[in-house]
Amino acid sequence: MRVSLIYNRGIMRGVANFAALVIVVAILALSASAQSLNWEGQTGVFVTPLAYTAGSPKDGIGKPIVAYHYLDTGNVIGGFHMASATVGVASRIEFGYTHAFHRSGNTPGLSPLWRGGFNIVHGKANLVPEDTGGQKWLPAISAGFVARSQNPNVSGTLAVPVQDYNSADFYLVATKTIAQIKPLPVLLSFGYKVTNASVLGLVGNAPAYKGRAFGAAAVVVKGPAGSTLIFASEAAQQVPQVRNLPGVIVPTTLVYAVRIVPTEAAKLNIDFGVAQVAGKIAPGVDVKSRNQFGMGISYGF
Repeated sequence: MRVSLIYNRGIMRGVANFAALVIVVAILALSASAQSLNWEGQTGVFVTPLAYTAGSPKDGIGKPIVAYHYLDTGNVIGGFHMASATVGVASRIEFGYTHAFHRSGNTPGLSPLWRGGFNIVHGKANLVPEDTGGQKWLPAISAGFVARSQNPNVSGTLAVPVQDYNSADFYLVATKTIAQIKPLPVLLSFGYKVTNASVLGLVGNAPAYKGRAFGAAAVVVKGPAGSTLIFASEAAQQVPQVRNLPGVIVPTTLVYAVRIVPTEAAKLNIDFGVAQVAGKIAPGVDVKSRNQFGMGISYGF
């Protein structure tokens, strides 16, 4: 049985200048029992995947991991509830499904532009296991996809009905755990994806597919009473433009967080953090999604 709780808030401070090659912090304990699902149901950080996959035997299918996440994106966009289920296969593959439920904001004139939930299907395959051939420097390398359907894109005006679109990510990611640094193991991850989603589909669609970078890094320390603490942050470039909203600029997403793993036996992760989705995205338009918080619970059978 595996349990993990994810709670995230994000703060972003003008990092667009170096977002193409940013290294971010992963929120992941260094043992298999502490793996957790990210926002879209992948084994990963809060908004980015890692090269690791959900636990499973080499010759079979692993037990499912189910998860619930919530992110409060403010009074304009509202909030999102995410329900996920993911399964590992042959210790090298994972796939799963997530549904996003949207809670509307309460800002007149802006909040009604964001309406409706959507479906997410994802898959990931580990191409190169970590430390293959005894090469301690070699990271795990994986390829994956995220497909979103019935994704309501903001209309840009209340007079135009919201349309449903499909969006997808196709990515490569490399992740390396550096355990030689004692007593502070470090996890680093970097990836590149091609996507036509706007902020993981939370805002809707981008006008076209574009390449975006993402990454992660974390330090792990021993906490009191046998617990483990993971201090982490992550960054994910976003496609700046939003379909049907000319003039809007979406910034890079950053997350800073700490994960508490009470004990390995309990298989419970509790995360706290801060994150930013977006603030002033156009002259006179502030979606007020700065310093918001999220939370979630994952359970592995």
